[in-house]
Amino acid sequence: MTPPDISGIGMTSQRTRERLVQRLCEQGITNFEVLEVMRNAPRHLFLDEAMAHRAYEDTALPIGYQQTLSQPLTVARMTEILLANGPRKRVLEIGTGSGFQTYVLSQLVDEVFSVERIKPLLLKAKTRLRSLRVWNAQCRHADGMMGWADKGPFDGILVAAAGEYVPEHLLAQLSDGGRLIMPVGKEKQQLHLVIREGDDWVQEILDSVFFVPLLPGSVR
Repeated sequence: MTPPDISGIGMTSQRTRERLVQRLCEQGITNFEVLEVMRNAPRHLFLDEAMAHRAYEDTALPIGYQQTLSQPLTVARMTEILLANGPRKRVLEIGTGSGFQTYVLSQLVDEVFSVERIKPLLLKAKTRLRSLRVWNAQCRHADGMMGWADKGPFDGILVAAAGEYVPEHLLAQLSDGGRLIMPVGKEKQQLHLVIREGDDWVQEILDSVFFVPLLPGSVR
C-alpha cells in the first residue's frame, strides 16, 4: 500500500494547519508534544473527500452514522489532560470513530487499544491507520462500555462519547496511578478526569463539552 500524501494543498496545506495550532495555543493548549502532533497530523485524511477542505477548522465534523470527528481543541485538550504528570504507555480509547484521535495518541504513547461499536466506521479507520503506517494501535469492534479487559490494565483511558456515568468496567481496567478522561452527562455534559490511587478513584470535573452519546452494544 502506497502511503498517502499527508502534506495537503489549499485548505489542507501546512499554512492552514499552522493557523489551527496558533488557535489551539490561544485557547490554552501548552503541551509542546501535543501541539507538534496536531501541527503535523493529516486530519483531512480522516474525513470523506467532500469534507476534507474543512479539516483544519476548529469544529466538529460529521463522519457518518450520526457520529462526528471531534473539534481539534477537544482532541488536543483531552490528550493533554491524559498525558499530564508523565508519559502513558498503554492507552485504551473508547470510540475509534474516524481514527483521528487514535492517530494522535499513537504518536504520543507506546500502545493504543481502540474500541468502536460501529463496524463500518472501524473498518475505514483501520484502513486509514494502516495507510499512515501506524503499527502501535490495535482496533476492535465491540461494546466500548465493556472496555478491553484482556489488554489491560491501562495507564490511560480516553472516552470519546458521553455517558451518564463512568462505566465500572472502565474504572476496573485503570491501573494504579492511571488517568481516565471522559465526558459525563446527558443534556449538560462535563469533562471528567478520574485518577486511580490504589483502591480509590479520585474524580475532578473540568470543562463543559458536547459529545455524541456513549451507547451499549455493537452495530454491524
